[in-house]
Amino acid sequence: MNPATPFSPALLPHLAGFAHIAHHRSFTRAAEELGISRPALSQNLKTLERQLGVRLLHRTTREMSLTEEGQRLFDALRPSLGTIEAAVHNLRASHDVPSGLLRINTARLTAKTLIEPYLPEFFARYPELRIELVMDDGLSSIIADGCDAGIRLGERLAEGMIAMPVTPMLEMVVVASPAYLAQHGTPTTPAELAAHECLGYRQTGSGSVYAWEFSTPGQPGHDFEVEPRGRYVTNDDEGMIRAALQGLGVMQHIDLSLQPMLADGRLVRLMPEWSAPFPGFYLYVPSREQMPPRVRALMEFLIEKREGVAKALGRAVQAPATRR
Repeated sequence: MNPATPFSPALLPHLAGFAHIAHHRSFTRAAEELGISRPALSQNLKTLERQLGVRLLHRTTREMSLTEEGQRLFDALRPSLGTIEAAVHNLRASHDVPSGLLRINTARLTAKTLIEPYLPEFFARYPELRIELVMDDGLSSIIADGCDAGIRLGERLAEGMIAMPVTPMLEMVVVASPAYLAQHGTPTTPAELAAHECLGYRQTGSGSVYAWEFSTPGQPGHDFEVEPRGRYVTNDDEGMIRAALQGLGVMQHIDLSLQPMLADGRLVRLMPEWSAPFPGFYLYVPSREQMPPRVRALMEFLIEKREGVAKALGRAVQAPATRR
C-alpha cells in the first residue's frame, strides 16, 4: 500500500486477525478464537500483506515467525487492541450492573411525588448510578433531548413509545382550605363555581389556562370542562397549591400531588362524584430491545413503589400493562 494512501477501515478485521496469529503463533488457535476457518484466516492475512505491500510472517509447514515489519506492526497494534478489549469488557460489565448516568425527562409534579421522595433508597440500592432530572412541564422528545426515559400521563404519551404504568388510575380533584369554605361556602356542583374564586394554572406548553375537567355523575362518557374564573393565575402548580392553602380560592389538581394535604385536613375535597379516574403516570422509553440496565432498574423500582402510591390514594392496583 502506498504510504500516501489513506487508511481503510476495511483493513481492521484483517489487522485483528494478524494480531491473533502473531499472539498465538498459530493459525489454528487464532482461527478458533476468532470463530472463522483456518483457510479464511490465511486468506485474510494474504489480503493484508498485499494491501500493505510487505510480508508480515515467515511461515513453513512446520514453523512460523514474524518478519521485522510484522513485529513492528504487532507491537503497534497490541496496546490499541488491549484498549478495545478493555472497553468491550467494561461495556459488558456495565450491562450486568446498573451504572452510569440516568437522564429522566419529567414534569416537576412527577419529580416531586414519584422520584424525589425515593432518591435515598434508590441510590442506596444502586450505588453506581447517577441521576439527572430534566424538568419539562411541556411535551418533548426524550430522544432529541438525550434522555434515557421519560415520565408522563398516559393520555400525553408520544406515539411509538414503550410505556409502563408507575401509578394507579388518578383523578382531578377540586379542593379548598377549611378557612376559604368557612368564609365563602361550599360549592356542590361545577355550576356553582361561577360564584367562587377559582385559582388558575397557565400551562407551560400551550400558554392557555387549564380548563377544569368534570364527568356528569351517573352518565359515563359525559365529560365537560369549566373555565376557571378568579383573580389569581400562575404557571407554577406549587404556587397554586400554596394559594389554596392560604385560603385564596378553590383549585383543581391531580389527587396524587394533594394526598398529604387531604389526609391531614389542610385541604378539603369538593364534589367527588363529579370526578372520573383517568390513566395515571407512565414511564416510557423508545424501545424495549437492548434496554440498558440503568433504565430497567428505574422501571422495576417505580413499579415496586406503585403499590404504595395506590395505598396512599386508597385505590386498587391494577396489573401493569405495557403500552405502545
